Amino acid sequence: MSETESSAADAVSTSAYSSPAKSLGDPGITPLSPSHIVKDSDADVAVEQLFLVVVAIDFGTTSSGYAYSFTKEPECIHVMRRWEGGDPGVSTQKTPTTILLTPERKFHSFGYAARDFYHDLDPNESKHWLYFEKFKMKLHTTGNLTMETDLTAANGKKVKALEIFAYALQFFKEQALKELSDQAGSDFENSEVRWVITVPAIWKQPAKQFMRQAAYKAGMATPENPEQLIIALEPEAASIYCRKLRLHQMIDLSSRAPVNGYSPSDTTGTGFTQAKEHVRRNRQSRTFLVENVIGEIWSELEEGDRYIVVDSGGGTVDMTVHQIRLPEGHLKELYKATGGPYGSLGVDYEFEKLLCKIFGEDFIEQFKIKRPAAWVDLMIAFESRKRAAAPDRTNPLNITLPFSFIDYYKKFRGHSVEHALRKSNVDFVKWSSQGMLRMSPDAMNALFKPTIDQIVQHLSDVFDKPEVTSVKFLFLVGGFAESPLLQQAVQSAFGSRCRVIIPQDVGLTILKGAVLFGLDPAVIKVRRSPLTYGVGVLNRFVEGKHPPEKLLIKDGTRWCTDVFDKFISADQSVALGETVTRSYTPAKPSQLVIVINIYSSEQENVSFITESGVKKCGTLRLDLTGTDASVPNRREIKTLMQFGDTEIKAIAIDVATSKSVKVGIDFLNY
Repeated sequence: MSETESSAADAVSTSAYSSPAKSLGDPGITPLSPSHIVKDSDADVAVEQLFLVVVAIDFGTTSSGYAYSFTKEPECIHVMRRWEGGDPGVSTQKTPTTILLTPERKFHSFGYAARDFYHDLDPNESKHWLYFEKFKMKLHTTGNLTMETDLTAANGKKVKALEIFAYALQFFKEQALKELSDQAGSDFENSEVRWVITVPAIWKQPAKQFMRQAAYKAGMATPENPEQLIIALEPEAASIYCRKLRLHQMIDLSSRAPVNGYSPSDTTGTGFTQAKEHVRRNRQSRTFLVENVIGEIWSELEEGDRYIVVDSGGGTVDMTVHQIRLPEGHLKELYKATGGPYGSLGVDYEFEKLLCKIFGEDFIEQFKIKRPAAWVDLMIAFESRKRAAAPDRTNPLNITLPFSFIDYYKKFRGHSVEHALRKSNVDFVKWSSQGMLRMSPDAMNALFKPTIDQIVQHLSDVFDKPEVTSVKFLFLVGGFAESPLLQQAVQSAFGSRCRVIIPQDVGLTILKGAVLFGLDPAVIKVRRSPLTYGVGVLNRFVEGKHPPEKLLIKDGTRWCTDVFDKFISADQSVALGETVTRSYTPAKPSQLVIVINIYSSEQENVSFITESGVKKCGTLRLDLTGTDASVPNRREIKTLMQFGDTEIKAIAIDVATSKSVKVGIDFLNY
């Protein structure tokens, strides 16, 4: 135990008996960020005015993109320029989340450019290049994420995850600034941009903090100016956008007919003023108009109505339950965000299992290492056929096998791919003489089934929660929501309970919602804490109440150790701007740093930090250097923590001098 830690453990919480935050302060307070000195709720107003534009980056597992809106024209959302490259049968409003580094580990390219360049390399050369795809899931699946966590490239080499994420964000930063500069006719400064990065709502604090660190490394914002970057939660962003939907901008699966005679070529609404006519009305238009009025869908909603947003992407599916508060249309979260790794990658994984079954796991493993570019090709071919899968499809789906697959298999096994297919007892996959795997529609649907079953099961569990009764709408959003198989499964399972609605161009819903969130981060007024958070403190020992093994006698006083001082409970409602206040005193007057360990648990009721399920998850660090040392011997540092925002934040004040104390809350490096 280090010196600072042992003394921190002695820091006595002077408010060990106070109840965890019950509506401290008016929920309407503008959220304070760590660098603010607390004066009044106008502190943020000056900050807001500095940004000319909000740029949101939807950093997805399979595809990514950005969109922006000028703060003076918040009703116009511009989606990024068309990308070069693209695949047949896949819309290219976003670009694949793929990144290529040179053999010297320097950034080379991103998206289609990275993929195409990698694909065109000579196989002997490509072994030395570092190609990464679908790497975002690593942040979700790594239990003990740190700044040192590695990612593995297609050739098996490892690189620090932070570097890859920073390269990707830097790429988007440069693309967006270039597009803004071209539009403005002069150089656009980074300082004029408020950045928004989307993450799944089910991500834990370390993953959110990791994304923020990567953005700092990419030069989007700095630790001194954290407000320039906002982390947005994906289903929340979708929810904010869905609020604005007009009837012609969505498909109501309950009716299955085009709504209001909507025709696909008309993406902008009717009844716009002449001034808006400069926005081209064709399919290519990258500008979407969001009306300031609340969309028509809300004309059917009354105060207090509930709806659920299911964001189904490449890696994760997460869902949030919101309640509308009229007249402003503010949102309140009714049940903590839930979900899991049930994204469309699950379908790719099933396809890989099928290939292993036919050709042998040993071969597939070798092929991926020896011919990484051809493996990427094969998965691209599968992707476009995956998108063609539908419940009523009758004709087979053909997947082209790369020549090097057929060639390498013959060398590896000594017989042909055709022979392997005949020999394997997978009867619904056949070989066609044009060098393709021919899958029956049933075979393709079977690849979707495990993932879709998990989504439907998870949704059923959520629908059974008492907080989730009488939901009016279910919005299905995210890239995977484009799948007719998923649409049908959700509609048949839940269509009798609520109306299932899919926004048009569903893959861009989160991106557009994230821009709206950046323009008005206070739109979500109440959230639910995903976990119980607290710290370990010493309390006066009470006979009969506290277990004897927790007794510690110090200077004649009897203390109970390891008491869990709860800040907030799992699934507790917490308003934006609401703070949890605690006071801490340094154990010795000379102590300049107080380090307090933060613990979390999925259980609501926790008494001691030693209980099972309670994990140390971060630290709160109070830096007392530079504050006036001539203060009274017993200093009191008041700490205010906020759990109502998308990230946990803290500020601290030295009570004797009313000066703010430097405070850091860290979930990555503790």
